[in-house]
Amino acid sequence: MNYIILGPPGAGKGTQAKKIAVRFSIVHLSTGDMFREAKKSNESISKLLSSGQLVPDEIVVNMVRKRLEKNNIKKGFLLDGFPRNVKQAEELDRILMSENIKIDGILLINVPFEEAVKRIVGRMVCVCGVSYHTLLLPPKESGKCDRCGGALFHRSDDKEDVIRDRFSVYEKQTKPLIEYYKESRLLIYIDGLKSESDVFEQISGCIIGGR
Repeated sequence: MNYIILGPPGAGKGTQAKKIAVRFSIVHLSTGDMFREAKKSNESISKLLSSGQLVPDEIVVNMVRKRLEKNNIKKGFLLDGFPRNVKQAEELDRILMSENIKIDGILLINVPFEEAVKRIVGRMVCVCGVSYHTLLLPPKESGKCDRCGGALFHRSDDKEDVIRDRFSVYEKQTKPLIEYYKESRLLIYIDGLKSESDVFEQISGCIIGGR
């Protein structure tokens, strides 16, 4: 089974994608994770991410193409963070066709802007990979990771002004993508205002039901 997950910043795509990947034993292909790894050694990507801007299409497409060529996606995958615009979607269609891969559904998590801001500005992460939220999922001890005891920090791209820029970019470049995918009849609308567990069950139900 092969799916794409879409939605604005703060919609919870990454959280849901990880849970879905585990439940259905498929690979979580996160461009966000790819970029965060790349920014450690690529100054231009680092500057783009810190300012809330999108990485150029050709770089993203090349990353995804190389990842889709690996054998461990044969049981299925969930693309998270790609495509972000119509041009990327068209490139993805070409890649999938060349690899004889079929997409089974496109999950769109809907979340209003103000809710997205509230979710993102409260996020905290640890170097061990665990995420928290000051209101929704606080650590047992303030500022410390429950798993490893490491200091929690806010990502540089989780500041409110950067979030507003990211949302503006989403509105401009990604919304036309929704219109593009409507024609495929694979688009599945998910209510992102519900609780994390309810959103997870919505998505799981759609996958199990073939929608």
